[in-house]
Amino acid sequence: MMFDFGREVCGKLDVAESREWLVTNGIGGFASGTIAGHLTRRYHGLLMAALQPPLGRTLLIAKLDETAEYDGIYPDSGRFYPLFNNRWGDKTNSEPNGYRFLNRFHLEGKVPVWTYAIANALLEKRVWMQPGANTTYVQYKLTRATGPLTLEAKAFANCRDYHSTTMMDQWDVDLTPIDKGLAIQFSPTTRPFYLFSASGDIQPQGDWYEDFFLSIEDYRGQNDVQDDHLYAALLRKTLQPGESWTIVASTSAAPNLDGEAALAERHAYEQALLERAGVTNGSVALQQLVLAADQFVVNRPTTRDANGRSIIAGYHWFSDWGRDTMIALSGLTLATRRPEIAASILRTYAQFVDQGMIPNRFQT
Repeated sequence: MMFDFGREVCGKLDVAESREWLVTNGIGGFASGTIAGHLTRRYHGLLMAALQPPLGRTLLIAKLDETAEYDGIYPDSGRFYPLFNNRWGDKTNSEPNGYRFLNRFHLEGKVPVWTYAIANALLEKRVWMQPGANTTYVQYKLTRATGPLTLEAKAFANCRDYHSTTMMDQWDVDLTPIDKGLAIQFSPTTRPFYLFSASGDIQPQGDWYEDFFLSIEDYRGQNDVQDDHLYAALLRKTLQPGESWTIVASTSAAPNLDGEAALAERHAYEQALLERAGVTNGSVALQQLVLAADQFVVNRPTTRDANGRSIIAGYHWFSDWGRDTMIALSGLTLATRRPEIAASILRTYAQFVDQGMIPNRFQT
């Protein structure tokens, strides 16, 4: 299997934090991060929503910091296992070194899967986005254990343009408990977004964590290499062996909270792409190329065509550019047997032809 890493990658911090993952939603939004869990770019986050598809990318949920409580080996000892990693503004070593419990990282289609070894238990974590929506799912499943495992997740929120960073005194945030979740609004002029869980507890918090150190931005020579995020909520759930728990982050007030159904929808979407391209019996490498190609095709609604399409020039920071779209169009759409997508892209750009030329960039 491609992109299947064991302890030879996961157990080495410098390697695990240099490998990045990406999932997209087909309207310009994405979720991305490192295998180890560090935020190393300003473009990393669990919900980078496209509020004006395919643009208006705004970081809403930065990350979840998880801690497991499990006493499978030492009854009644209540052992705690931090599974996350952070690096702070003084560039100190990662803490609390949760990568030490990361036993495996692999892709299930385009869905990244982390497997944590916690004493004699195995906990899987999956992240994916709903096609066509600014909704991210994070699902945990206790695949092996000799007893219950309690998982806590600190949710860190923001509300900034994806090119920028945040200082904590910029906002006066409103956190409002709602049915099975929490509404988060950073100011009266910004739109609310939501954290949900169909089961488990959600407790509003409201503290700021300062100076997350963005090592890749530092390497790129950027001036703003630190970011502040709001500790918006603490989510908690006790899992029995074989049980799963899903956290949903969304700009919608009513997303699907059934994690298993949402994951099945994601897999069905990807399976349909493979079938359309005729590679269901092909190599894993070819299947990954087909699925990766789809990540760049996005909706671009216009006043004349609500179903217009375009192509993102590259993640994490590029939008849809005319030159790159025309270069990549045949490979991303015709080679994957989706000529109707190619036709839609051409029709979309044709609306903006001026003196025989198409725009290289859109203003909105």
